[in-house]
Amino acid sequence: MKWTSALAIYSLFWVMSAFVLLPFGVRTHDEAGIEKIPGQADSAPANFRPRRLALFASILAGVLTALFVVNYERGWVTVKDINVFGQPPGEQSEPDFYR
Repeated sequence: MKWTSALAIYSLFWVMSAFVLLPFGVRTHDEAGIEKIPGQADSAPANFRPRRLALFASILAGVLTALFVVNYERGWVTVKDINVFGQPPGEQSEPDFYR
């Protein structure tokens, strides 16, 4: 695998990890016991820490990218393993639900 492909996959995993980790550890002003500003949404976070989120997303994306690259190199899970129609890729027969 080229390093540019690995970098692109890492970037995709990083964005996905950031969105998955976004709600963890965040508390509202009511939960933190802090007074709200007039007009502020009730769900606005009081303790949002983007550096911490970026660090955890980077670590998680690194682990997921490493697993992806190792799977790509060793072939643990292939297209044939996840084929839902039971046909090897490339065969031209139609699935049963088209008949």
